[in-house]
Amino acid sequence: MEAVVFVFSLLDCCALIFLSWVIPELIGHTIVTVLLLMSLHWFIFLLNLPVATWNIYRYIMVPSGNMGVFDPTEIHNRGQLKSHMKEAMIKLGFHLLCFFMYLYSMILALIND
Repeated sequence: MEAVVFVFSLLDCCALIFLSWVIPELIGHTIVTVLLLMSLHWFIFLLNLPVATWNIYRYIMVPSGNMGVFDPTEIHNRGQLKSHMKEAMIKLGFHLLCFFMYLYSMILALIND
């Protein structure tokens, strides 16, 4: 069970590194967070929880009338481009860290089985 969780987490993390759409990213990250909670990997769960919470918060707080989180008409008007780029770089770093952490955990789980 442990190896399956980390294999799925690794594949999901690979997809999230290259995926910048909001809803698939929200679903994928939430599934991994719930799987880590169910498999009792507390440290990795607590590491993923703030990012999953931030994704949910960001999706819920989209103002009515906007096309989505990254509204193309508002991103240049309010100077939000810099903050969105900073957020994207932080998430990229987080997903790369998670990728190597999941890879190590997967190898360790496969060796122990």
